[in-house]
Parts: sequence; structure tokens; C-alpha cells
Amino acid sequence: MKQSKYILRSFINALGTTVYVILVALFMFNGENLFDKTDNFLMPVFMLLLFILSASITGLLVLGKPVLMYLDNLKKEAVTLLLATIGWLAIFLLIVFVILLNH
Repeated sequence: MKQSKYILRSFINALGTTVYVILVALFMFNGENLFDKTDNFLMPVFMLLLFILSASITGLLVLGKPVLMYLDNLKKEAVTLLLATIGWLAIFLLIVFVILLNH
């Protein structure tokens, strides 16, 4: 795979992760409007299950393809893809940080 394909693939992985995080954050931000009661025993259960599901989904988006590539003995390419994905996530984090500073 060419270097440009790794950059594009890592961008898509990081963008998918960011979109997922935004959707979960929107859901959590509007949780009180969606659920009339927040003093329910099931709410912590729901939040823990959402946390586990989120960790699984984001872990798959960030680590899935690099792990498969590593196991296929494409070690250098796997590390490149992983580091590029982490780099894109850092860029997205900085963008959100700058937006927060300006509000």
C-alpha cells in the first residue's frame, strides 16, 4: 500500500472515531432531556455499558486494521498506519481545543 493510502486510511479511521465521540457526547449532553429520571439505578448501568461499547468501537477504529496488518507480517506499515491515525486524532483534538478557547 502506498504512503498516501495510509494517510487517507488513517484520516478515515480518525474521522470515524471523532464522529462517534461527537455522537456519544451529543447523546450524553441531551441525556437528561431524553430520560426524565436521572436518579434511576439503571442509569449507571447504562453509562458503564456505553463506556465499554465506546471503548470497543473506538479501539476497533484505531487498532483494528493495524493489528491485522501486523499479524500479516506488515509490521512497518501497521506502525505507520497506527501512528498516522493517532496523529490525525491529535489534530482533531487541537481543533476542538482551539474552538473551546474561542468560545
